[in-house]
Amino acid sequence: MKAKEPGGTFVVAHGAWTGGWSWQRVVDRLQDHGHRMLVPTLTGLCERSHLAGPEVNLDTHIADIVNEIIWKDLQDIVLVGHSYGGIVAMGVAEQVADRIASFVFVEALVLADGQSFADLAPGWELEGALTQAPPSAPGEYKNEADRLWVDSKTTPQPTATITQKLRTTGAFQRIPRKTFIVAKDGGFTETANRFRSDPTWTVREVVSGHDMPIDAPDDLAAMLEDAMPN
Repeated sequence: MKAKEPGGTFVVAHGAWTGGWSWQRVVDRLQDHGHRMLVPTLTGLCERSHLAGPEVNLDTHIADIVNEIIWKDLQDIVLVGHSYGGIVAMGVAEQVADRIASFVFVEALVLADGQSFADLAPGWELEGALTQAPPSAPGEYKNEADRLWVDSKTTPQPTATITQKLRTTGAFQRIPRKTFIVAKDGGFTETANRFRSDPTWTVREVVSGHDMPIDAPDDLAAMLEDAMPN
């Protein structure tokens, strides 16, 4: 991976049922190149699972990232949303678009105004304040040991983050530099194809499963560097 000019700032909204730990391999690589990457664990998950409850919703997770940006005086950031974190990143862009120089979806869920995560899975039966992580299966990761490690670290997701409707004006679309990174062996090819015909987007592909930060940290870090503002 050829390093760009150091000093870039990346902020990540991670996926459901995980935490900032899931991005550590990418964090290490970008920090080695002189960049700064912040991956705050969202409220109610992993090391913040003691805060889980029925009051934790999508707005809470959006506020987690917005506050990280505002209180640390971050500007000209690359905002990254992975999987469920794509929904969070869309909400963040509604509030602090002026601080975002580049927007990156990584195998991300993309909602229309008034949709929820649950709307993408009709028939999904959600009961109680917390929703367990769906079981993984052998072959979902390049390395079976990684799959077992990830499974051991997931925590239940506050259900209201899954059911609350996103309110968006499409502010993320107005950010000048935009990238969708899709995994060859993930499940977001159709979503990525929606952006391929849009000249304001760059679509990149990685040979990886859906959990790209675990499966392909070198490739992902390189593509994130490429997504930095010029």
